[in-house]
Amino acid sequence: HVQLVESGGGSVQAGGSLRLSCASSRYTYSTYFMAWFRQAPGKEREGVAGIDRGGSTSYADSVKGRFTISQDSAKNTVLLQMNELKPEDTAMYYCAADRSVVCGTPLIPSEYDYWGQGTQVTVS
Repeated sequence: HVQLVESGGGSVQAGGSLRLSCASSRYTYSTYFMAWFRQAPGKEREGVAGIDRGGSTSYADSVKGRFTISQDSAKNTVLLQMNELKPEDTAMYYCAADRSVVCGTPLIPSEYDYWGQGTQVTVS
């Protein structure tokens, strides 16, 4: 059973930073493609960033240069460092995992089998 536990959300002023964490098991961390999605009220869930087992990454155009996805292998954790936050980044952020996704392909929510409970990010 794949479990993903997000943490690190909160409220911040525009221009500020937050770091999100997604904790998983060693098996999940070393086997699955991991990604971050977000969903704002009234909007569809959208991909933010993804990372594969080898450390290759992909990003949505809206966050390139501001967000960085990375791995903490000691903690089986995927991190999302978010800098230069904007009000439009306000959303519930979700961690997701899937074994079949290939890095560099579009981040499509329906392709992911496993999801965390989400963590709220509010930028004012």
